[in-house]
Parts: sequence; structure tokens; C-alpha cells
Amino acid sequence: MRKIFVICNFLLAIICSVMAQSAFDEANTAYAEGRYEEAAKGYEALLAEQPDEVLYYNLGNARYKQGELAQAILNYERALRLKPNYKDAKYNLAFAQSRITDNINEQDFFLSSWARTIRNSLNESTWMILSIVLFIFTLVGVLLFLLSRELWLRKTAFHVAWIALLFSLVSGLNAASLHKRDSLRNEAIITQGVVNAKSSPDRSGTDLFTLHEGTKVTIRETLSEWANVHVGSNEGWIRLTCLERI
Repeated sequence: MRKIFVICNFLLAIICSVMAQSAFDEANTAYAEGRYEEAAKGYEALLAEQPDEVLYYNLGNARYKQGELAQAILNYERALRLKPNYKDAKYNLAFAQSRITDNINEQDFFLSSWARTIRNSLNESTWMILSIVLFIFTLVGVLLFLLSRELWLRKTAFHVAWIALLFSLVSGLNAASLHKRDSLRNEAIITQGVVNAKSSPDRSGTDLFTLHEGTKVTIRETLSEWANVHVGSNEGWIRLTCLERI
């Protein structure tokens, strides 16, 4: 019975794989033939089963072809969350962002911007694996330092150990930062054409500034159906229905 169970699971996995590939091919064919809405629905159906950077990228392309800049930017961003070095997604994201109305640059201290760029160069799992590998190097270096009788080897082991430990900590902090970012999902894209940010979380609040679709914002907090967002040097309240989290 156990062998039959294993065989059935194996066959089921093969069938599911073939069906998923068939659905992917059908969506690609629809895109190639200009049936962008059909292609987008195909990619979305596959994404409902399993997140994948290629599917997000293709969905972004389909939405861009439909003139839906906000959805295109959103899906390129999601593709880059899974694969930070995805060059095609980076290029298409930059191109789509050049088409939106708002052109807001974050005024960060250059070290903060530099650190964030390094953090975003790899995904969470890669940073964690790198941290573990470097920590193993640290342990090896410590053991060589303690057990070796050769002075040159002890010195080399000592330097390897502290350098590996330093970079292990940095890698671990990057992994933790990305985990927090992806868990909180506090970055979002404005999905409505024009949105007025209010001074308070209600309709009677004063209009502070205007945002347009495709703009990326950071959510500071939420209250009922409102979100307090930060973008550039501006901060205000907008409805949650006006944005979608990355």
C-alpha cells in the first residue's frame, strides 16, 4: 500500500506539473497574440497557486500593454522581491515608472540609501544562507586559532574569523530586515488615477498633497479603512482601497 501511495503521489505531481506548464504556455500564447486580458488572467491563476518571479514579470508586461501602469509597476516590484537581480524586471520597472505623473525621489542620507541598495541586491533566503556559511568560516577560524601551533596560521585564522563574523552579522541583519519588510508589507503602489492625501483619516480632513497611480508609498500605520502613508517629504492619510501592497 505504501508503494502504491508513493507512486500515486508521484504521478499526481507529474500531472500537476504538466497542467501548470500547459496553462503557462496558453497564457504566453494569448500574450503573443495580443489577448492581454486573457494572458493576465492566466498568469494570475498560476500565481494564486504559487508565487513566481517570471509570472509576476509576465503579468506586469500584460498589464502594461493594457495601459494599467499601476498594476504593471506593482507586479514588476513583486518579481524583484523574489529575484532582486532580475534585469528585465528592473528595466521594465524603470521604464514604467518614467511614464507616471509623480516623480518623487526619497531624500535619504547617502549611507542609508547605499545600505538599502546592498540589502535589496539579494533575497532573504540568500542572505540567510550566506550568513550561516560565513559563521561556519568563523568557527573554523576560531578552531584553527586555538589548536594550531604555527604562528602564521594562528594570525591568519584570527583575521579570517573576525572578518567572517562581521560579514555574517551583516548578512543576518539584511535577512532580518528583508523578513520584516516582507512580513509587514508596508510598501504599496497607488492604484487609482488621482488620490488626495488628507490631514486626518476622514473625508473632512484637509487635502495635503496629491498622488497619482503608480506612485510607490510607505505605509506608516492603518486605521479602519485609512492608511497613513509617507512618500518623499510628505505624509498624509489615504483610503486603503486606493493602494495595493507589494
